[in-house]
Amino acid sequence: MSWRPLAALLAVAAIIVGMECIVFNLPFWRTLGASTDTNAVHNTLGPGLVRTDDDMLTVTDPTKAYLELAADGTSAYLRIDSPSHDTIDAVHEQAEAESRANGDKAVFKPLDTIHVRVDVNGSTGQAISMNPGTSRSHYVKAVGAGTVRIWIQEERGAIVPIADARANVHVPFAIDWIRVAAMAALALLVAIWRPGSRLWRITFDPSSTRQRLAFAAIAAIPTLAIGASIIWQLTHAMPLAFHTAGGYTYDFDQYGHVADSLIAGRPWLDLDVPGQLAQSTHPYDVPTRLKLLEDGVSPMYWDYAYYEGHWYSYFGVLPAVLLFVPYRLITGHMLPTAAAEQFLVLLFIIFFSLLVLRVIHRVMSKTSLAAASLITVSALLGAQMGYLAYRTNFYQVPFAASLALTSLGLWFWLGADTSSRPLMPSDRWQAGNTQPLSLPRLAVGALCIAANFGCRPTFALTALLAIALFWPQIRAMISDLAHRRITMLKALRAPLAMVIPALVVVIPLMLWNKVRFGSLIDFGNAYQFTVSDMTRYTTPIADMPATVWYYLFLPVRFVRNFPWLAVSPAPMPVWGYYEVMVGALFTATPLMLLALVLPFLHKLEMHGMRRWLMSCLALAGVLVVFDSYVGGLGWRYLADFGWLVALASIPGLLWLVNGREPSTSLAGANDAASGDGIARVTPWRWLMRWTVLIMLIWTLAVAILGCFAPARDDSMLTNNAALWHQVQSWFTLL
Repeated sequence: MSWRPLAALLAVAAIIVGMECIVFNLPFWRTLGASTDTNAVHNTLGPGLVRTDDDMLTVTDPTKAYLELAADGTSAYLRIDSPSHDTIDAVHEQAEAESRANGDKAVFKPLDTIHVRVDVNGSTGQAISMNPGTSRSHYVKAVGAGTVRIWIQEERGAIVPIADARANVHVPFAIDWIRVAAMAALALLVAIWRPGSRLWRITFDPSSTRQRLAFAAIAAIPTLAIGASIIWQLTHAMPLAFHTAGGYTYDFDQYGHVADSLIAGRPWLDLDVPGQLAQSTHPYDVPTRLKLLEDGVSPMYWDYAYYEGHWYSYFGVLPAVLLFVPYRLITGHMLPTAAAEQFLVLLFIIFFSLLVLRVIHRVMSKTSLAAASLITVSALLGAQMGYLAYRTNFYQVPFAASLALTSLGLWFWLGADTSSRPLMPSDRWQAGNTQPLSLPRLAVGALCIAANFGCRPTFALTALLAIALFWPQIRAMISDLAHRRITMLKALRAPLAMVIPALVVVIPLMLWNKVRFGSLIDFGNAYQFTVSDMTRYTTPIADMPATVWYYLFLPVRFVRNFPWLAVSPAPMPVWGYYEVMVGALFTATPLMLLALVLPFLHKLEMHGMRRWLMSCLALAGVLVVFDSYVGGLGWRYLADFGWLVALASIPGLLWLVNGREPSTSLAGANDAASGDGIARVTPWRWLMRWTVLIMLIWTLAVAILGCFAPARDDSMLTNNAALWHQVQSWFTLL
């Protein structure tokens, strides 16, 4: 029996324990000799702060808002104390009541995130933030002895849930199990993917029962995690409608409203339309809308389509039909949008993983489990799994739905080759001497891909990939017809198996558009109320080169403070819509660059997949340009083409970690280390595997830290300040 695995496990466990108990608890060890003395019950307040009856502070003058106390130098940390959670909640509820009583007029509420700066003896300190509900964030570095000033960097009128601050404190010992789990997960990834791992000596075999069970076990991890979040959403979610006096109404339950309209048998949404808006002759004109808002006209729904006196949703209706309508009919409640989006993301993760694994096996049938799993995770990240898993509002629903449907459809098409499967004669179709195809698989694949017309219509262009995928059969069919070796009826069995299911889906969706907007292909996006008059707006041509560049090569911007990543500026020659991003496809997910080497891998045998993968890369290029012109620069639009680039990167990644395809199995049936093929690793190949692993860990880090970027849309600092500050405190006290 080998003791090496056990020894390695114990060594890793010892490192994690050492990191947690020593490194991350350095403040505890450094402050064992702290005096814990304080010079007053309450701190001295600067003239810009007023203490309230609830033991909080109100900012009256931001230029003089500080607390002052004395430190004796025995501790390099101070503690900022907040009132009890019950007190903060009571003040918050009172502010909510005042806001409702004043007609949604803005009322200051106790802050969740408090920005402070600590100066010691006049020396300017570093700005940092804290959260009242995260105890570890209350400890702030303040090195030195003498007068300490804690500046409250908030706007005039802000209610700051701070009671007092204490210097000379002893920082308590704390074990953060989330941090321990993160270190353990990182160690596990390195252990299973390092070049010497056993997974590099096991042949990837999709037909293996053990490997299928392993895939199911791995898929259970996101299923349980996302499932728990879905259950929480179903039990805790509230209606997502927000209105500020003099402004637009933001209602993020669009799909729920569409479902209610479908159940009621009407095409428009049951939302109030103000009389002044209905009487307006130019409702899409931005100055006209702003004048209506100034006059108190409400509600004016942001990013809803307004057409001939009714509100509509211009987003694809299919998610509402498949998810929101059944949930409303069964439970009587509106399905939370976040729950639906997370469910679709889970389907996307599973289906896209299956698709990637099928492509890997088709391109290089003899590769390793390590290579297959590395490439699958890389492809998921390139397809924007991180963004879609984090941001869960209705904007992401059509993307997640289309990614899931497209992945499943292509998986069926790539598995339509029936040469190795005994099927009933009526289920198969063959042209010439080409591989026979499964008609049911062709039909189901076409049904899934056509369904994109009711989700994210740009994904319907995936149907074009069928030409490259089935080109040998198409060419043989044309030849058979030309030489009269087959009847027209038999020749058209396969095309009809794909066209008829597509029409079954597309025709009702086109009629739905016709009923609402008078055109079969008008989804209503030109009638939306957003930053511009969309009936006349076009993306400036001058912005196109910059937008395409930003989609592909926008640099990742580093900053000194947590989370060390910030959104990157994307200046345009002319004003145009853009959503800030932390990086681009090739900078945030650098392994996707290997898609660009696909045209040059002439000597790599791809077993008939070259044409199809080149088509994926070409379609991705078309969509980059299309999105740049139609949508501007948007982080979520990376999901339109990122998955195509991810598929095109597979041969390059396989070539990088394996070289040419091995002619034998990796290590034999027992996975012995002495096997042939790529089990024998040259120093160059060993280096390349480490490089791919490091790049993948980089990509994971960018995806995770990008969730913490303060200025991004749906910032965690705003939506979940407690978690943001919990993770920040791991590093700021060191």
